[in-house]
This record gives sequence, C-alpha cells and structure tokens, in this order.
Amino acid sequence: MDYTISSIAPIVLLPFAAFVINSFIARTFTKTAVALSCGAIFGSFLFAFRIFKDFVFGNYATDYYIHKVFNWFDLTGGGQSFQVNMGVYIDNMTAVMLLMVTAVATLIHVFSTFYMHHDMNYGRNGRFFTYLSLFTSAMLGLVLSDNLLSVFIFWELMGFCSYSLIGFYYEKEGAGNASMKAFMTTRVGDVFFLLGILAVWTTVGSVTFTDIYAALAAGKFDPVMVLGIPLATFAGLCIFAGTMGKSAQFPLQVWLPDAMFGPTPCSALIHAATMVAAGVYLSLRIYPILEAGHLTYFVAVIGGITAFGAATIALVQTDLKAVLAYSTISQLGYMVLGVGVGSYNAAFMHLITHAIFKACLFLSAGSVIHSLHDHHTHTHVQEMPRMGGLKNKFKFTWIAMWCCTLAIAGIPFFSGFVSKDRILGDALLMALHNKAYWIPTILGFAGAFLTAFYMCRMMFLTFHGEPRDKDVYDHAHVEHLSWNQNIPLLILSVFTLGVWFSGSLTGQGLVKVASYDGKYEWFQTLIAKPKVEKFVSYKAEEFGAADTRVKNQLPASQYDSSYGLSEEEAHHIHHVHYMGAIASIIIAFSGVFLAFLMYIRKSVNPGWWVSTFSGWYRALQNRYYFDDFYIKGLIQRGLLPLNNFLSWFDMGVYDRIAVDGWAKVTHFLMGIAKWFDNLVVDTIAVDGTGASVRFFNVLLRTLQSGKIQFYFIMIILVLTGYVLAL
Repeated sequence: MDYTISSIAPIVLLPFAAFVINSFIARTFTKTAVALSCGAIFGSFLFAFRIFKDFVFGNYATDYYIHKVFNWFDLTGGGQSFQVNMGVYIDNMTAVMLLMVTAVATLIHVFSTFYMHHDMNYGRNGRFFTYLSLFTSAMLGLVLSDNLLSVFIFWELMGFCSYSLIGFYYEKEGAGNASMKAFMTTRVGDVFFLLGILAVWTTVGSVTFTDIYAALAAGKFDPVMVLGIPLATFAGLCIFAGTMGKSAQFPLQVWLPDAMFGPTPCSALIHAATMVAAGVYLSLRIYPILEAGHLTYFVAVIGGITAFGAATIALVQTDLKAVLAYSTISQLGYMVLGVGVGSYNAAFMHLITHAIFKACLFLSAGSVIHSLHDHHTHTHVQEMPRMGGLKNKFKFTWIAMWCCTLAIAGIPFFSGFVSKDRILGDALLMALHNKAYWIPTILGFAGAFLTAFYMCRMMFLTFHGEPRDKDVYDHAHVEHLSWNQNIPLLILSVFTLGVWFSGSLTGQGLVKVASYDGKYEWFQTLIAKPKVEKFVSYKAEEFGAADTRVKNQLPASQYDSSYGLSEEEAHHIHHVHYMGAIASIIIAFSGVFLAFLMYIRKSVNPGWWVSTFSGWYRALQNRYYFDDFYIKGLIQRGLLPLNNFLSWFDMGVYDRIAVDGWAKVTHFLMGIAKWFDNLVVDTIAVDGTGASVRFFNVLLRTLQSGKIQFYFIMIILVLTGYVLAL
C-alpha cells in the first residue's frame, strides 16, 4: 500500500479523536463514549494490521523502512537556520509493535466494558475510557516516532495518563499516594532522558534516529567529550536512565507495585503490556548508541539484577495483582538483559510475547477479583490465601491463566520459552567469551527458576485445592462464556503458543511445523539490530500523495541459520543455545515441581523456608527496604533537610539580606535622593534660580525705570562721588 498521511495518521488520530470527543460527552453520554473508545482503537488495529501484513508478508528486507517527515516549525531568520521536523519511521519492528499495541489494547477495551460496568452509576466509566483513548494514542505516537524529541513528547503524555489512571479511585488515599509516587519516580529518569536528547542535538544537529545512525557511522560521536565522558557513553547512559524509570528497572522499580491501585484493565494495558515496554522499545531504538558507548555490560547487569530481585520479592506476595506486578518488573529485566547481551531480536520478541501473556494474566486476575466479594467489608478480594478451588467456578479464566503461566514460566511449546530461552542462550554465549557476563547470566537463570515457582504457586493458591474462605467461595458466581469477560482472555491465550513466533514448536528449530518460502523463522528473519553504515545515504521523504521509493530495491530477507558466520562459529552458537535450552527446561520444570510439592502435595512445608531464612523473608516482605531507603533515608534525611536548609537560606539569607536588605538600602538611598532633590535640586537649583531671576529683575527694573529725573540724579551722585574721591 502507499504510505501517506491518510494511511498512517489514523492509527494515532482515531483514539485521540475519541479522547477529545469523550472529554465533552463522557459524563452525559457514557455508553456512547465507551463505544467510541472501543471503536476507535479497533479502527487503529485495522490500519496497523495493513502495515503488519505489508511488512511481514510483503517480503521486505530486514533493513527496509518508510521514513516520512513534515516541517513542525521553522524559526529561520537573521542569518540563522533553525527548524524542527517531525515524522514517522516504520520498519519491521514498528509494524510488529503497532499490531501488538492495537490488538492488545482492543481486547483490553472490550474487557473493560465488563470490569468497569459497576462504575457506570458513579459517572466514572466514561472518564476511564477517555484516559485509555489518550494513552493508546500516545503509545502509538511513540511507536511511530522517527526522533527522540517526539518520543519524549508522547513519553510524557503516557506518564500523565499513568498518573491519572493509577489515582483513578481518588477517594482512596493509597491511590493518590501511588499515583504521585509513580509520577515522581519516573520523572527522575525522564530528566536524564531529556539531558541525553540535548547532548545528541548539540553534536548531531538532529535527534532523528536515521541521522543518529548516520552520525555514528561517520564517527561524529567519537571526538566529542561531555564532562570528560565520551558523548556516546554520556548520551546512552542518560537516555537509558529514561528506560530505567519507565520500565521500572533497578533502582527505580519501586513505583510499579503501587501502580496496582489503578483498575485492573489499566494495569493490564499500561503497567504490563505497553507503557512499561516503551522503555525497552526505546533501548532497542538507541542500541547503536549503547553499543558505541560501551554500555551493554552495564545494561545487562541492570537487567539481571532487576529480573532476579523482583522474582525473589514475588515469592512472598499474597496479593494476586502484587505477584503479577513483580512478575512484570522481573520480565522487563529479562528484556533489558537481552539488550545488554546483544540479543536484540530475542529482547524484542520477549517484549511482544510478554505483552500478550501478561495482559491476559492481568485480565484473568481482574476477572477473578471482580467476581469475589467480602460481604462484610463490601470490597473485592485479592488475597490468594482467601481463595482456592476456584477452577470449578472460573473454568475459562483458569484455562487462559494456565496457558499464560506456562508461557511466562518458560515451559516448551509456549512463547515465553522461545523468547526467554534465546535471551538466556545469548547471555550464556556472552559469559563463555567474557567472564564478567557470568553475573547477569546466573541472575537470569536463577530468576527463571523463581518465575516458574512463584507463578505456579499463584495458580495453585488461587484455583486449586480446597476453598480457604468458604463464604467468599460460596458467593462467587459460576463463570459463563461472555464476549467481554473471558473471550478476550481466550483469544490472548491462543497467542501464548510459541509457534506463532517461531517456525518450530520448541523455538530451537527442532520440530518445524511452518514455512513460508523457506522463512520458517519470520520473527528472527525480519527483526535485526540496525546496521548504522547503511543509513549514511538514506534520505527521508516528505509527506506526499504516494511513496517515491521503490519497495523492492533491496533484496528480500532470508533466514540465515549460520548468522552470517563460518560453519564452525555457527555450530558453536547453536551448541551453546541448545545447552541453554536444556538448562532452561530443567530449571522451569524444577520450579513447577517445587511449587507442586509445596502447595498441592504439601510434602514440603513453606513455613520451614520462612523460619530458616527469616531475615531474608523480612527483607522480601519489605521489598529489600527500598521504600524505607528512599522515603526515610533519601527523602526524609536527605532531601527534606536540604529543602529546609534551602528554605531557611531563601527566607533568612536571600529574602532578608538580598531582598529585604536591598529594600532598606533602596529606602535609605531614596531618602538621600529625596533630601538632595528637595534641598539642592528644588530649593537651590530650581527655587534659587527663580529667586535670583526675581532679584535681578527688581534690580534691573529699579535701574532701568525709564524716568529721566532718575537718570539725572544718578549722574549727579556718580559725579559727586567722583569729586569726593579726588
């Protein structure tokens, strides 16, 4: 198809138009607003599917892209040239990301009509869908952005939507605190992100991805230093700090668990599937900068720590959504680990697979929570110790949730195994060549074991065994097949199978079941890290009536099982990946088996672990004391005293001396000026001049009276005086 404004802009503008219209009609015409939001995102899905079909099934080359720009504003004048262009950048990664965001968002919108129906009477349902439309528009704008500046604009807009939806139930004090915590924590990374954009702008003169790649290829980054640090290192570190904030990476991960105060559909869309993945998406876009700045090991360590640390905290959570929240942080850590070990393709694949099964997990949790009530407190029940035996009442949700659990646990034949195994395989490969990488690699494999354990623990506590709270169980209604409750879950669960992303059931090419012109590995074939040297001669197009580039000017992509290496090197890589796959399978099933022994067979007592590792257990319950460190340490003992000192300095020194003191000096100088004005200027200069004029006027009038008699008398007196003087 032709890529014009009419075929691209609706992807962003449809949900944005729904947001604008719903802002006026949501309270009065709530059902219309809900339908408009759902229809708008479905329309975006249709446009995104056209692009996906064009790129994935159109046999484009790996490095083929559509880049169209328009002039945003032009301040050229006075011999100075300054203009800013905005545009869209569509490649294979964009096409896949667009389809994922729109598809998942559409299903979440549909599920929200069920979950948020009880808020219809409070007039909040329309407001919820209004925020969702704005968020999806911003996320899609970020995916289509061709430069860091527009990414930052949509990035901040998503932050506002996240803040609004976390605090959606504003009558709860915890929701307000959580929204503020999320907003302020992510702002820390965003400040550095903006600083990195400015650093790139000052050197390259542009923040467009293609210009940055071309500048890296031309060596423009090499001679430039910022604060004694190479520009690529400084800019990459600052921009990656934005990822650490938005994607909840160590040490800025503290906001995401509290974000669960928002409605569950918002947790599924924003805090699991899309917004938190935007940081990883940004890291993939700037991967050449990270590579040029030698930051990949740092990125890998951050990912490994996040993946393992969040997995350990998830072990002790009893709130159903809290388990999924820490699971999200851990899986985001795996994506960042993939970026750090150079597993570009697998990191993006895990972003997509995780978005699908984690959205389904949150929606499934929402389906359960929405149906469980405490009839004494009239609140929804989220605590797993009060559940149990629910598979008899939530059969469809149980099936969907088990599919997603097996996927995230890394069980073969499911998507999580395909993507996570490739990340761990590449991490193992890096560790064999560089011993420093053993740290993030071991953390990654350990996190995989814990993931399988705590996810199965969640399933066993929630759905299996006997009901632990009979009253809650008895009042739970039996689930029936419903278009807006469990159909979205079942659709998402279908795509947790690994075969959709790999041409083999296992992901290692052992059991091939699909092939399209020899490209049974379509994902691995089309998604590859950008080769910066190919962007030196590429030019952007203006938004026009039709494309001018020939789509088949580049050779079609072909799957290369040897990775472009020699037979011996390719065999070594495959061997390491097979070893990693075997280790991943053993680790995953070990975690599942241990959870089975603890919570089904009950032959292993969880209490023994709690008593034996009581210190670690308390640390896990307190989230490794990060909140205490930030609130009681950094804020209360660091920032608040600094704020008090600055306040004292402002009022006691600056205001009293610089402001009030200068006022006194000014008042004193004003008194002197007033005295000088009154005495010297007015009395002497002005009034004195007038008095002297009047005196000489009287004297001259006396001497020049015009009477002849007076003149004779004066002559006689002068002569008499002259005679007497003689």
